[in-house]
Amino acid sequence: MARTHWMFLSLLVAGVLLRATAMLGYRWVMWFPDSEDYLSGAINLNPNLVRPSGYSLFLWLIKPLHSLAAVSLLQHLMGLAVAVMLYLLARRARAPRWLAALATVPVLLDANQVQLEHMMMSDTLFGFLVMAAVLVLLWRGTGHRVLALAGAGGLLLGLATITRSAGLPLLGVAAVVMLIRRTGWRPLLAMLAAGAVPVVAYSAWFGIDHGQFSLTRSTGVFLYGRVAPFADCKKMDVPVEQMPLCLSSDPKHRSVRESYIWGPRAPRYRVEATGFTPEGERLAFDFAVRAITRQPGDYLEVAATDLGRTVRWDHPAFPDRTTYKHYLFGPETFNPDPKAEPYVRAYDPGYKPTVASEPYASFLGGYQKVAYLPGTLLGLIILGAAVFMVRLRRWEVLLPWLIGTVLLVVPTLTAQFDYRYVLPAVPLMCLAFVLAVRPPAPEPRDDPPIADEPDTDAEGMRRNGRIGRLLASKA
Repeated sequence: MARTHWMFLSLLVAGVLLRATAMLGYRWVMWFPDSEDYLSGAINLNPNLVRPSGYSLFLWLIKPLHSLAAVSLLQHLMGLAVAVMLYLLARRARAPRWLAALATVPVLLDANQVQLEHMMMSDTLFGFLVMAAVLVLLWRGTGHRVLALAGAGGLLLGLATITRSAGLPLLGVAAVVMLIRRTGWRPLLAMLAAGAVPVVAYSAWFGIDHGQFSLTRSTGVFLYGRVAPFADCKKMDVPVEQMPLCLSSDPKHRSVRESYIWGPRAPRYRVEATGFTPEGERLAFDFAVRAITRQPGDYLEVAATDLGRTVRWDHPAFPDRTTYKHYLFGPETFNPDPKAEPYVRAYDPGYKPTVASEPYASFLGGYQKVAYLPGTLLGLIILGAAVFMVRLRRWEVLLPWLIGTVLLVVPTLTAQFDYRYVLPAVPLMCLAFVLAVRPPAPEPRDDPPIADEPDTDAEGMRRNGRIGRLLASKA
C-alpha cells in the first residue's frame, strides 16, 4: 500500500508534521472570543442562546481528559481524517492517484486550515461531520446497507446542524440530490428521519431551558446585522416599535466592516436591555425581513460583495484587524478574559496562557504568508467542477458541489462575512472537481478468455490431460 499510494502518504506525513509544529508553537490551543462561550457550555451544560451547543457537547464528552492539548490534538486528527476521506472517495471513483492526492493538498498543507484546527472553535468539528456525511452518502451499498448508509449520512448532517446553524439547509440539499438521483423513497426517509433525531432532540432541550423550540435565539439578530449596512427606514414604512433599530447615518456612508450587533452601542440594545430576548429577536427578525423585501437589490448587492471576497486572490484584513489577527500564526497571542479563567481551569487544571514558542511560531508565521489556497483558485475549482459535471453528466458530483456552495452562500445571506466560513467548503469543492474531471473508466476488453487459448507448452498439455481425466471420471 505504501508503494501504491506513496504520493498521498507523503503529503499526509507532511500534514502531520505541520500540525505537530502548531502544537509545539502554540501550547495548547489558540483562542477566539467565542471560545469562552463554548468552554463555558461544556462546564455548565446548557444550550447557548447565540449559537448551537454541539461543539460544547463535544468538549463535554472529552472533559474527563482534563486537557486542552487533547482538544487541539483531536481537531488536528479530524483535519487529517477529512483529507483521508477525500482521497478515499476520489480513488473509489477511479480518479488517478496523483489527482486524488493533489486534491488533498489544500486540506493537508494550507496554513489557514491548520490554524483553524488549532483554535477552540466549532468549525473543524463541523467540517469533519459534513465530510463524513458526504462519504457515507456517496458510498454505494446494496440491500440493507443502502438504508444504513443513508441513515448514517442523515445522522451526521443532523449532528453538524447542532454544531453550526449553517448545517440546517444541508439536510434539504441531501434530500434534493437523492430525489434527482432517484435513490428511492426508503433511503430518502431513512436519511431525513435520522437527521431529524439530533435536531429535534436539541431543539427540545433548548425549549426546556429557554421556553422556545428552536436551535438558537439569534437568527433575527444576526440577520439584522446583515441588513443594517443598507437598511433605509425612509423606504421601509417601519412600525413604531421597530424605530429604535433604525440608524440615523446615511446608508451610503455605512461600512460592511462595522458590527451592528456587538458592542455596548449596538442598536439592538435599544429594544432589549440584556440581549437575545424573545422580544428583541422578534423585532430584529421582522425589521430584517422588512428591509430585505423592501430593498432586495441592496440586500443582494451586500451579499454578493461579501461572496466576492471568497474568490479574492489575497486575504486582506476583514472585518477588522483585531478579528483577523485571531486567524494568524504570529508573535501576538490571545487568551481568555481573566473572568473566564475559573472555568478554563475547571476544564484543564494545568491550564497556562497560550504563548508563541520559538522557533515554531516564526516558521508557521512565515509559512502562512505563502501556503494557502488563493480565493481565485478556489473559484476556478468551483466553476470547473460545475462545467464538467454538466458537460459529462456526472451527477455524483452534485452532492459535494451543492453542499459546498450552500456553505459559502448561506453565511453571506444571513451574517457578516468571515474567512473561516470558507474553509469547511474547500475539501468538498476539491472532491467535486476531482469527481467531475477524472478520466472515464476503461471500457471492458473483448479478448477471448484465456482458457480458450490452446496450451502449447508441456506443462499446459499435462494440465489439460488432468482436467480431461477428471471430467471423464465425473461423467
